[in-house]
Amino acid sequence: MTEPLLSVVVPIRNEAGNIAPLVAEIEAALGLRAPFEVIYVDDGSTDGSGAELARLRAERPWLRHIRHAASCGQSAAIRTGVLAARGPAVVTLDGDGQNDPAFIPALHDRLLATGCGLVQGQRVGRKDTGSKKLQSRIANAVRGAVLQDGTRDTGCGLKCFRRDVYLGLPYFDALHRFMPALVRRDGHRIELVDVVDRPRLTGVSNYGLLDRLWVGIVDLLGVRWLIRRRRRVPQADEA
Repeated sequence: MTEPLLSVVVPIRNEAGNIAPLVAEIEAALGLRAPFEVIYVDDGSTDGSGAELARLRAERPWLRHIRHAASCGQSAAIRTGVLAARGPAVVTLDGDGQNDPAFIPALHDRLLATGCGLVQGQRVGRKDTGSKKLQSRIANAVRGAVLQDGTRDTGCGLKCFRRDVYLGLPYFDALHRFMPALVRRDGHRIELVDVVDRPRLTGVSNYGLLDRLWVGIVDLLGVRWLIRRRRRVPQADEA
């Protein structure tokens, strides 16, 4: 294959029914663009996700499948995908179909046009339950007030970023929810693009909201500490 200019990373766990429709949408969104690859990272699925990916890969040389032997969480799956990516730019999106791949070109174009470090999707028309939307609204408000990262929705799975920028960030579980603040900490600009939220195609969420809520308090304090400990970003030139 030609070396891709864009790598799409999709973390999944037990999403067999959502894989084929989402792969078809990604293909439709990127089929006429520069060389790309799609990396599905199977975070220890126990359903037919592996068999479904094997079937789809038979006719799609740009589709890759990496599997965790046991579930390690969404952030770990994203990191596995980014480490394996061959493109200089990476897009992430959730594997449940709520993130519309039709917005991938807009995010990638904004990254290329602005030279920023991260383009963060901002969901409009959220399709979650009322309680989940309320919890997300509170979490985003608290995170924004503490970190002042300039976003209203860091939890959106649709992100486009430079691979080298991501690999320069300190890794920890739930990193993907704090990327805007940490990318800015390293001296890179972030851009925001509104994206349309959709209902999940099939199944139920595989990553617990309450677990993220309580652990997120500790993560928030840790990220705040990291930001305060960054005194100045060096601007270096070689003579």
